[in-house]
Amino acid sequence: MRPLTEEESKTLFKKLDKYIGGNTRFLVDRKDDEWVFRLHNKKVWYLRTATEKLAGNVAQQNLLGAGVCFGRFTHNGKFKLGITCLDFLAQFAQNKFWVKPNQEQAFLFGNNVTRAGLGRITEGTAKHQGVIVLNMADVPIGFGVTARSTLECRKLESAQVALFHEADIGEYIRREEQLI
Repeated sequence: MRPLTEEESKTLFKKLDKYIGGNTRFLVDRKDDEWVFRLHNKKVWYLRTATEKLAGNVAQQNLLGAGVCFGRFTHNGKFKLGITCLDFLAQFAQNKFWVKPNQEQAFLFGNNVTRAGLGRITEGTAKHQGVIVLNMADVPIGFGVTARSTLECRKLESAQVALFHEADIGEYIRREEQLI
């Protein structure tokens, strides 16, 4: 495991900023312990420094990972968030999108959400803004990108797309062997 380069850090924090905005600083400056981002096999891991020291005792080729996988870098250098970071994103999310029960299953199968499935949305959410998707019981079930702003969502027809799917907790089943 190695620290991220400056370019990798910029790419990571730019992506995190899309979902949690200025609250990104709470991931790095935590009061309970010192947490860091580390790169291993093109995947970004978020872990305590104590865990990092323990992982240093394992040979690189034998280490699968340590901590929470936040995502991975593609071959083009872009960063793709993984569903495993959902709990951390949900804690600090500025924009949220609630899905009605009738569209919840469709979202969990990887489909976009239409206006008919929109339960609530945070006021002032911009178009193409990263949001955390919750069910009506406030349980985080994934994240996505809004297709329209809050004001535009009110005027949409029921069959038009309101949210583009990016990741959901159904990936734990669909992509079980690729998550680690």
